[in-house]
Parts: sequence; structure tokens; C-alpha cells
Amino acid sequence: MTLLADLDATLALGARLAELAQPGDVIALSGQLGAGKTSIARGLLAALGLEAEAPSPSFAIVQPYAPPEVRFPVLHVDLYRIEHPYEAEELGLDEARGDSLLLVEWPERLGAAAWGDALWLTLDVTADGARALTAKVPAAWRDRWSLT
Repeated sequence: MTLLADLDATLALGARLAELAQPGDVIALSGQLGAGKTSIARGLLAALGLEAEAPSPSFAIVQPYAPPEVRFPVLHVDLYRIEHPYEAEELGLDEARGDSLLLVEWPERLGAAAWGDALWLTLDVTADGARALTAKVPAAWRDRWSLT
């Protein structure tokens, strides 16, 4: 477990992930509303070159970013409004990840079996307002992940 003391630490984690991630990866961001999932995504996207603040994709569900806006294609996905895993099939995420990084908020909406090779980051809000980060690190990430 790693403690993220404030927003700056959460954004910095996203920036560090930008150094490690590559097209074809999935980063699953789990945690309650307001835990910092979108802040991690914003830090990552800014480090990849996005100049504007990334909006939360809550209503769009999928927010695509492509060069030259960012260094490589990224799909920022928010599955909060997905009620059944089959609803996500029409989004084409498995096909899109061939050349894009998938940043997926609320990945648990698709069930535990979805994206078994994803770097799964879970944020919990502590009593003092910090964020406790736990990571489930799959084999594809073990040589890259050193944050927890």
C-alpha cells in the first residue's frame, strides 16, 4: 500500500504511470466516488502531452485522445453508468486496446474476469483525507511497476 497525501501526489502518480504505460496496456482505476480515479487519469494524460484538463468521461463513457494531442492513443473510459457487462461490448474496448492505452474507471462493472492482465489500482479514502493506493500487478507489469 502507498499513501497519496493530496491531489498533487495523486497527479504525480498519474505522471509516473505515463512513463510506464504503453499502447495495449489496461490500467484499471477502482475506488469510491471522489477517491481520485480521474485525478490519476488527468496526471497521466498531462504527462503524455495533453495541455487542457481532461474531463471526466462519466457521460461520454469513452473519451479518446490521439497524437499529436498526446504521445500515443489513449481511451479514458468510465464504466460507472454501465449496468451489465454486455453493455460494454458495443464500446469495442478489446479491439481498441491493440493500439491504445485503456484507462478504465469503475472496471468492476465488467466483473473480476475482465482484463486479467490489467494493472489494477484501488484507491481508498483514509480518515485524514489521504488516499491509500493498493495495486494488483499482473505479470505484464511486474518488470515496470515499482510504486508499491
